[in-house]
Amino acid sequence: MLQNPRLQTLINTIEPVSTETRAAAQARIDSFVKPPGSLGKLEEIAAQVAAISGTISPAARKKCTIVMAADHGVIEEGIACAPQEVTAIQSINMLKNITGICVISAANGADLRVVDIGIKPTISHPGLIERKIRPGTANFAREPAMERCEAEQALLVGIEMVKSLVDEGYNLIGTGEMGIGNTSCSSAMYMAFSGASADVVVGKGGGITDEALSHKKQIISSALALHRPDPDDPLDVLAKVGGLDVAGMAGCFLGAAHCKVPVVIDGFISAAAALIAYRLNPLVREYMIPSHLSAEPGYVYVMRELGLEPMLHLNMRLGEGTGCPLAFGIIDAAIGMLNGMATFEEAMINRDYLVDIRS
Repeated sequence: MLQNPRLQTLINTIEPVSTETRAAAQARIDSFVKPPGSLGKLEEIAAQVAAISGTISPAARKKCTIVMAADHGVIEEGIACAPQEVTAIQSINMLKNITGICVISAANGADLRVVDIGIKPTISHPGLIERKIRPGTANFAREPAMERCEAEQALLVGIEMVKSLVDEGYNLIGTGEMGIGNTSCSSAMYMAFSGASADVVVGKGGGITDEALSHKKQIISSALALHRPDPDDPLDVLAKVGGLDVAGMAGCFLGAAHCKVPVVIDGFISAAAALIAYRLNPLVREYMIPSHLSAEPGYVYVMRELGLEPMLHLNMRLGEGTGCPLAFGIIDAAIGMLNGMATFEEAMINRDYLVDIRS
């Protein structure tokens, strides 16, 4: 299915998380001085991170969100709320620490990396990581978004970014994006995989009129009819109607699983990338932690296919990876609970009175 043998090997060698460590972590959590299950999702997250890390005492997290920045040719069809140059402008603004992802990351002790994986103009900044595959995708309303080999190269960029961060000591990764028009490609990919209609999946993205939304739905539906991407071939879907930013993030999910570190899903575009990675190797799901319930309509359907449930309901739809540093704080709390909370025995409390009310 993949043309690049190195990429195929990286995907094929992803291993499942440790079920033994998960069970041991859950047993310890159940011994803590509290009613069973009373810390809810914190308990689930702690057990998951333990299973990923292979220890019931996982290390403190060094956190970073990777933002993949790329342009999308489909905005030529008038389906975006902002002009294309905003991709480049906001990518630089992220490096100036003045965007949403920057301030939320700073508030949660997290770092940020911005990757030019496909911004149309040539831009430069000392902090910009230059990995451009091509200057934006083609207009998928008229031709395939990219070549299959380019989609594979973008996946490798994401994998290598995670590996580099892990080498620097990072052990919790977030996935973000900057690309005007990327809700269109994300909707198109989910529709290609699921057969769902545009009326169900396609939303207003950053904010468009009802008339523009109707046009957006028609453009995406027509593009799928034109290209007929194979739902059983994730690379075919990605190359025909996807985006370089989405492909790069999909590589981040694959890279995190390969390196055995947890990786956080942001909003709809990030979730679409997670779905690509999952379709390439379902084991990747075990390493994913969703952050917030995106207001984009397609998000809930992607979560349903992945079998995941976001932890935050904040009516957010900015993208950029903004949900990730918020989730980082909750993950930190879960690990703190696992590493620091006392057991009934240590607290010298008899727990015979407890009733386990978990279903």
